[in-house]
Amino acid sequence: MKDFVAYRESTDSIVSKLDSNVSQGLSSSEAQARIEKYGANEIQAEENRTLLQKFLDQFKDFMIIVLLVAAVVAGFVGIAEGEGIADSIIILIVVILNAIMGVFQEQQAENAIESLRSMASPEAHVRRDGSMNSVKSTELVPGDIITLEAGDVVPADVRLIEANSLQIEEASLTGESVPVVKSTDTIDEENVGIGDRENMAFSSTNVTYGRGLGIVTGTGMDTEVGHIANMLANTEGQLTPLQRDQEQLGKNLTIAIIVIAVLTFIVGITFQDFEITHMLLVSISLAVAAIPEGLPAISTIILSQGTKSMANRNALVRTLPAVETLGSTEVIASDKTGTLTVNKMTIEKVFYDGELHNASEEIAHTNPLLRSITFANDTEIDGKGELIGDPTETAMIKYAIEQGFDVKNAVSSEPRVNEVPFDSDRKLMSTIHKMEDGRYFIAVKGAPDQLIQRATKIDNNGQVTDITQENIDHILKENENMAREALRVLAGAYKIVDTVPDTMSTETVEQDLIFAGLIGMIDPERTEAGAAIRRAREAGIRTVMITGDHAITAQAIAERLSILDPNEPNNEEHVRTGAELDNMTDDELAKDVTNFSVYARVSPEHKVRIIKAWQANERTISMTGDGVNDAPSLKQANIGVGMGITGTEVAKGASDMVLADDNFETIVVAVEEGRKVFSNIQKAVQFLLSANLGEVLTLFVATLFGWTILEPVHILWINLVTDVFPAIALGMEKAEPQAMKQAPRTKKDSFLSFGVLPSIAYQGVLEGFLTLAVYYIGEYVIGVEHQTAETMAFITLGFIQLFHSYNVKSIFGSLFSGNPFDNKYLNGAFILSGALLLGVILIPGINTYFSVTIPGPTEWAISIGVAFSIVIIVEIVKWIFRSTGLADKYQKKIAE
Repeated sequence: MKDFVAYRESTDSIVSKLDSNVSQGLSSSEAQARIEKYGANEIQAEENRTLLQKFLDQFKDFMIIVLLVAAVVAGFVGIAEGEGIADSIIILIVVILNAIMGVFQEQQAENAIESLRSMASPEAHVRRDGSMNSVKSTELVPGDIITLEAGDVVPADVRLIEANSLQIEEASLTGESVPVVKSTDTIDEENVGIGDRENMAFSSTNVTYGRGLGIVTGTGMDTEVGHIANMLANTEGQLTPLQRDQEQLGKNLTIAIIVIAVLTFIVGITFQDFEITHMLLVSISLAVAAIPEGLPAISTIILSQGTKSMANRNALVRTLPAVETLGSTEVIASDKTGTLTVNKMTIEKVFYDGELHNASEEIAHTNPLLRSITFANDTEIDGKGELIGDPTETAMIKYAIEQGFDVKNAVSSEPRVNEVPFDSDRKLMSTIHKMEDGRYFIAVKGAPDQLIQRATKIDNNGQVTDITQENIDHILKENENMAREALRVLAGAYKIVDTVPDTMSTETVEQDLIFAGLIGMIDPERTEAGAAIRRAREAGIRTVMITGDHAITAQAIAERLSILDPNEPNNEEHVRTGAELDNMTDDELAKDVTNFSVYARVSPEHKVRIIKAWQANERTISMTGDGVNDAPSLKQANIGVGMGITGTEVAKGASDMVLADDNFETIVVAVEEGRKVFSNIQKAVQFLLSANLGEVLTLFVATLFGWTILEPVHILWINLVTDVFPAIALGMEKAEPQAMKQAPRTKKDSFLSFGVLPSIAYQGVLEGFLTLAVYYIGEYVIGVEHQTAETMAFITLGFIQLFHSYNVKSIFGSLFSGNPFDNKYLNGAFILSGALLLGVILIPGINTYFSVTIPGPTEWAISIGVAFSIVIIVEIVKWIFRSTGLADKYQKKIAE
């Protein structure tokens, strides 16, 4: 749109290049021509895909493809055996429900751009055809001359032509909590960050004080907010660890299923002379047995339960996979303002009577410093007692009120009669108040370096004496000390006169002042944030700060929060600014990113680069933020966490999770819940795959021996009844005690890590062996009819899986180290699944359909007894793992 950098141009040059006129503005016809050329001043929406396109995209996932194959196979088996296609329909229902949920989540995510569109100011005050008019902000064009006043939302990017005490709050764009004092001076430096472009006003920021006149330099997508919207639209969402693991598991299972099914088919027709049609059905049954078709549905249910638990703890999850992603988070990158800090300036230190005091110490209500900072103040107190005004000024009034000072009564008894407003050049503000004795109290506050030049006396404990060089040195030293602690320091002074000066100026009002003291304020850290950061560190999670604020402020807050060690003398080496990042390539940043804990004065692009640098190191990273400037990085991160109270709709729309209480501690609570969710999904995976491995081995070995041990309908029924319900119930397990004492899992870890894979292997082999043993006893030892022997194998395999569900409550821990029946859902699943399993055996008619018979007492005893033996055998194996140290080898994840 433009071939110039607005903040580096003089006002005359900008007006000339945009072919405008300060006194007349644009003509209506010219404005119309420009809106046709540049388009409306609004954020452009992406071309959204149709619901059908989104729905079809859900079927590109590899596990979904596996499920569709499973549905076809199950249908083929059902038709071939005359059993119908009920199982096929169930699998298809699972697939469709997953697809619908995916579409819903994607639709929700698109709200981020729409939120940006709604942020624009509805009206703008613009000069057209020589007169001021109110027009819709969407009608603004480059070259328009607009005015800005306190309370306005800046409607476009503007180069300031006039700035009268103008202050603009840009926290949502830059992350800096203090409003920026604006000027019209040209900035000669190159690559100046947004927060330092003091001669610019940016779209969607808020005017808090003063007034200004400016020329529109950018509208719509050419504004800084539009730039963020474009970044947001082009930032690809990251594949979650859960999605990655499920996709990899699906691929591996598919390969294994094909190999085993083909091998079984070849063995059957080559070595046992089974008919091809028979072996085809056996191979298909084996394939169905190997596919954990319920896993996506079970994962969804476990994740949904996790979202409920998180919601109860003020963490609102917008996308289901985010629940588990939190558990694998290795780095939390947090915005400072409003996330780690309260986003409210607070008086922390006060210097008066020659001494430094904490703000909590009592101060006399007659103290001239207290009177100076409350009188020279434009804060308003509404009917509810709420403070309205500039954050630094409201902090002073709050301090006075907390000290028991009746501000309203004091100001009304000594009313303001005149003032010298704040000016960005002299950095002072003065007000004149009529005292009860007829004299006038002049209250002055402002920058210490400016105010001390105008002070000739000093007040110490009510004694006014000439100010000495020793006094000045002491004041400047205390000012420097507070500044080193990242406190924003202002000074207060006063004098009492008999008459009001005829003219209001710094020469007539702000001379021969009596120095009263200094106040140091800061946007303080949240009280709970430090403890949460330390708890995260115990869990192996690193916290880094990313902020638009100044480096010294960011470093001080980081030290107070223990992100940086306050005893480390070279903490500045762990702090990087946006300007320094500009001089680093992406490769250099990725190489050195682990050395930095604080990033200051950064832009939205820098935040995205930082996130990508951590991801280049194979780290799962969470980004926390509340502003518009955080939105692209929130979307880029593996999991974006927005603030529910102070967060902009844009930030919340780009996030995977929203904190209802804006509490950093809630993130750590959510991490614990995420780890529990992963652990429970892992238990479900262990249970399902060990069961499926047992079924596959049973069919494969039976084929080798020429046995017909289980019918296809038996396998399908066991998969449907004894697999799904216990697996879901395992998702309701409580968090294990050591969950937050372990380091987070890395991208190299999966569902099969931490001892799950060897557990699946030996437990699956054990299930298959026990089932084959019972069939052998029935068929060849006891000599029962073949159908009864099949029924015994059916009972054994079904109840082995039900008993085994209790084994997987812990990978290596003993079932009896706690209460084995503390999961009421698992107890219920055992009863329900057992009843359904017994029902097809005991109910006449149904047992004929399932090709089973009712065994005698001996057969029942053998089947159930052998099935229960898996609990005893697994307990012995776990004890061996623990005793030999193999358990520790697999689970060496305890954080140091």
